[in-house]
Amino acid sequence: MFIINAKIRTMEAQDFESGFVRFIEGKITQLGEMSQLQLIAGEEVLDAEGATLYPGFIDAHCHLGMWEDGLGFEGDDGNEETDPTTPHLRAIDAVNPMDRCFSEAAHAGVTTVLTGPGSANPMGGQWTAIKTSGRRIDDMVVLETAGMKFALGENPKTTYHEKNQSPNTRMATAAIIREQLRKASRYLDDLERASEDVELDEPEYDSKCEALIPVLKREQKVYIHCHRADDIFTAIRIGKEFDLDYVLVHCTEGWMVADLLKEEGVPAICGPILCDRSKPELRNLNTAGPAVLAGEGIEIALCTDHPVIPIQYLPLCAGIAVGAGLSHDAALRSITINAARIAGLEDRVGSIAVGKDADLVLFREDPFLPYSKPEKVFILGQEIR
Repeated sequence: MFIINAKIRTMEAQDFESGFVRFIEGKITQLGEMSQLQLIAGEEVLDAEGATLYPGFIDAHCHLGMWEDGLGFEGDDGNEETDPTTPHLRAIDAVNPMDRCFSEAAHAGVTTVLTGPGSANPMGGQWTAIKTSGRRIDDMVVLETAGMKFALGENPKTTYHEKNQSPNTRMATAAIIREQLRKASRYLDDLERASEDVELDEPEYDSKCEALIPVLKREQKVYIHCHRADDIFTAIRIGKEFDLDYVLVHCTEGWMVADLLKEEGVPAICGPILCDRSKPELRNLNTAGPAVLAGEGIEIALCTDHPVIPIQYLPLCAGIAVGAGLSHDAALRSITINAARIAGLEDRVGSIAVGKDADLVLFREDPFLPYSKPEKVFILGQEIR
């Protein structure tokens, strides 16, 4: 299929004021200025008539399909609140793609999401990156195990204080994470020694330790829930201690210590910002936070934390960040190429480039306006809207 006569924001080095994109079997195969176009007989053509074409939007941190819309306990599969360390749990086993919020995401131009367990446990489990269109989760996967979720601060404290169980303090939360990582490190050492020496037995199988091996080898990212500044620095401390490939999630008070975070070079997923200060950790929520972090050169993405903010409002969140000082281009990058890079998905999504997934959204108006809706949405080349 060809999309022609479009203003194309590629999120790569070159945009096109009047360009075309061609895609076959879900992949982008060609793009350029209209003057370079050579139509192929019989191929379907969509004339954009000057509308702007963007890469599909990416929500870098949400819980889509984990807490189902309109349901209570039956649709609540996001937190296994029976054990503080559950790294062996896999989001792909909980996501329900039949949840109507998938359709709402796709129709708003959100074509890829990172979704997974919530923040009740210090170690919550394995996240997944998926498309927002499909009926079978296995067919929607972009990266089956996209990262491991850790959580610091108020949420684990509240969850286990109510159960009269550890962790009740920030000290205990950090200690539990360290303890499990140390166990996994020793488990990995024992496995490696046994593989080199036939006289040594392998350690008894441990599903938690097995799940953390890719984390320790830096083959899998760690997404660390941290709102308060002190929790942000605890995340950094643990990340350095175990040489993790980690991302700061929420980073609510990051704007208050942005100059210090600049020195660390750690990316941040900011949000939700379209919400009230509903708990103590959010008392310093500032819609200008993403702008302050970006101003210090910190790579940021934006998120809805769905269902905290309904996922279809991801572009609106970007617009709010623009209103608070983030540049329009930086906001667009925060829900496209930055989100893809932070998640390690930039070879598939996040920009319009040859070889990438044909996830495309066409807008007549600025996508960040509250009344703006995409005219067309394509996911893997299939027209969704």
